[in-house]
Amino acid sequence: MKKKPIDVNEYAGVITKALERGVLLTAKEGDKLNSMVIGWGHIGRIWELPVFTAYVRDNRYTRKMLDANPEFTVNVPLGPMDRRIFTVCGTRSGRDLDKIREAGLTPVEPETISVPGLLECPLTLECKVIYREEQSLSRLPQEIQRRFYSVEPFDHISYYGQILAAYLLEA
Repeated sequence: MKKKPIDVNEYAGVITKALERGVLLTAKEGDKLNSMVIGWGHIGRIWELPVFTAYVRDNRYTRKMLDANPEFTVNVPLGPMDRRIFTVCGTRSGRDLDKIREAGLTPVEPETISVPGLLECPLTLECKVIYREEQSLSRLPQEIQRRFYSVEPFDHISYYGQILAAYLLEA
């Protein structure tokens, strides 16, 4: 497997656009991997560092994993994605099954962290959490609370991940 290093600034637009359709965030705790679909995130610079900020609901299994091992990969599809991958990773919990196996995902050895990339989503960001912040629903405007939190009223946690490596996976 070849990894072609990329400049995250040159791919920021691609990553931001992909978030509209959904990308995968992968976490690892011990020997267990878990990927979830995310549609909210930011890529940019803070504290003079390249950072990807991911938002994970407090009740998610991925949150537990990120708190135990503060590293994650952002896995971005560049072409058509097998809908089964998004169905499994976006509607099922890693508490209940091995989503990597169930979705037919292929882990790829990471460069700098313990969490692998995914062959099926070749644009990979390896991130180490440098800051996390719990958000409070009570501080959000009522319209946002009604629109995004009426069915699942759980706070999000913001994970600021310093991007330590960025590359395209090439077979």
